[in-house]
Amino acid sequence: MKELKIEELSVKQKIGMTMVGFLTLGGLKCDDFDYDEELEYVLEMIRNHSLGAVWIRLGMPDFEKTMKLVKETADYPILIMTDAENGIGEYSIGRHNAIGCAGSEELAYAFGKVVGVKARELGYNVVCNPVLDMTKGEGICGHNVRSMGGDKFEVTRLAKAEAQGMHDGGVLTVGKHYPSPQSKGFIDSHMAESGSEDTVEDLLDYSLYPYMELMKENLLDGIMTSHCRLPNIDPDFPASLSKKVIGIIREQGFDGFAVTDALEMMGIKAKFGATTSKGLAIANGNDLALVWERNEFSFNAMWETYNRGLIPDDRLDEAVRRVLEAQHKTTLLPTHEVVTEEDKDKVSRINKDSVYARTDEGLSATISRDGKHLFVVMVPNGTELNDQGKVNVATFANAWYKPDQMMNRLEELFPNSGVRMIDQFPTPSQNCHLFSAAMKYDDVVWITFMDSLAYVGREKFTHRTTSVIEAMQITDMVSAIVHFGTPYALEDLPHIPRMIIGGLSSESVATSIEVLAGNYPAKGVLTYDVDFK
Repeated sequence: MKELKIEELSVKQKIGMTMVGFLTLGGLKCDDFDYDEELEYVLEMIRNHSLGAVWIRLGMPDFEKTMKLVKETADYPILIMTDAENGIGEYSIGRHNAIGCAGSEELAYAFGKVVGVKARELGYNVVCNPVLDMTKGEGICGHNVRSMGGDKFEVTRLAKAEAQGMHDGGVLTVGKHYPSPQSKGFIDSHMAESGSEDTVEDLLDYSLYPYMELMKENLLDGIMTSHCRLPNIDPDFPASLSKKVIGIIREQGFDGFAVTDALEMMGIKAKFGATTSKGLAIANGNDLALVWERNEFSFNAMWETYNRGLIPDDRLDEAVRRVLEAQHKTTLLPTHEVVTEEDKDKVSRINKDSVYARTDEGLSATISRDGKHLFVVMVPNGTELNDQGKVNVATFANAWYKPDQMMNRLEELFPNSGVRMIDQFPTPSQNCHLFSAAMKYDDVVWITFMDSLAYVGREKFTHRTTSVIEAMQITDMVSAIVHFGTPYALEDLPHIPRMIIGGLSSESVATSIEVLAGNYPAKGVLTYDVDFK
């Protein structure tokens, strides 16, 4: 394995060094995307020492083949990147951020270590964790669900532990989504440009605190720049394309690499185009462009913008230097750590110990096992399309939510109770039958979810769901709600005396039901305060 030297690279090779090649099978919505062609193009770039990094989608079909070919082809320490905010494979945790809700440095370190070890064993050397976004309210781009909380000291405490675990596990860290500003609205930058009124002083006082603290302990190898516009700092460009915004952390002494968030998001492409945005990303301070499109098009776009004079040679050399330094750092990472049984147990505890409960004064989170409750279990919507069978049309991912298993467990734990399903967008007949059924029981317990995905906009209950719960609370029917996902969905609801909140994981779902039954204590904290209407 040899390390490349900047003075030996041609201009074309340097341009390639600032690009993150994109390899995914089944994940890119592009009509002319041919995976085999993309793979061969990336491999040829690697053979020619013309690619700084490659993003290989974790868990995709043909993953092992792709990783093997990339590693066999690269005779230099190319950066191999992925996201693993929620863990890897069996070592997964749920949103909203279970590390923040568990509140334990010990568990945060174990999670970081396990992610680092498993990622390294799979072939990665860079993982885009930890999430350093903080929120005091419903944040942009769904980041509130991904955030470890709103207290800068608490987020920093947990992020340091996670990052140290990642280093010990053998991967470089990337803090995101720089500069983690506070939102002025609810726009998802996957869909349109998001924004913040933060000033430089605001960022340095609050949002950048975790970045600065990780820098001090050499735990921040890179940053991922966000597509949020901060007009009080730069009225012309979003953070990911802004020399002024990226310059803030450089002025604080950060000399690690900066990589853009995916440049295919409409928060970038709609205003700056698929070609120019890639050149602007490097010209204005990033060292790597996460192109997330066809690789030949992306490289040609960057080459074109260089030839147009958009990327100055000194800025290009600075970016390549940082990429080569990051590649060098990967050769120094430890490779001796393994995942122990103790590590597995701690990561498993995160999903359980992050379950949170809040009740009215004098009440317990537990309801009577012998009581006569009606459990209303929200399920993903479906529709019949000709002879194609039932098609899931809900915003739903990774099959963490298993209503059939949950309902079976409820029937075991509460033998005198009833269970009914209701769609995320309930039909009039479902509502009618639900109200009729509720009259036969002492109270109603709702079990709801709000999955967190890109391109879904605001994560809210439908008005129809909200109106059903509101109607029930006119006569105080609802005694508890068990909710999975962003807590902010609950703010549209009337007051409910018991609230249990879990994450988007099967273990968290199961534990939340046990909390309701009194078989497990709710140990979690709420990382940002919410309340009923």
